[in-house]
Amino acid sequence: MEYIYSAMLLHAADKKIDEASVKKVLDAAGVKADDARIKALVAALDGVNIEEAMNKAAIAPSAAAPAATADAAPAAKKEEKKEEKKEEDAAAGLGALFG
Repeated sequence: MEYIYSAMLLHAADKKIDEASVKKVLDAAGVKADDARIKALVAALDGVNIEEAMNKAAIAPSAAAPAATADAAPAAKKEEKKEEKKEEDAAAGLGALFG
């Protein structure tokens, strides 16, 4: 996960995401960098529009919640679990994108 975070940090700072930069970020964070993983990450991100990928992975806010009643509480919990599952699926998809 640190590798993806380093790439996102570099992206947010408008820096080039290359092997040397990722390694510097990881070293600064005290993470023992694995050159093979860095190389794989940089290769996976080559040609990827990170901003667009993050926007696609973002989940839109849910519709206004119905008025809470004693009968609506179980239904709200089920909806909440569905929302959590959707968020997990989106996060997994984003992780797969970055290697």
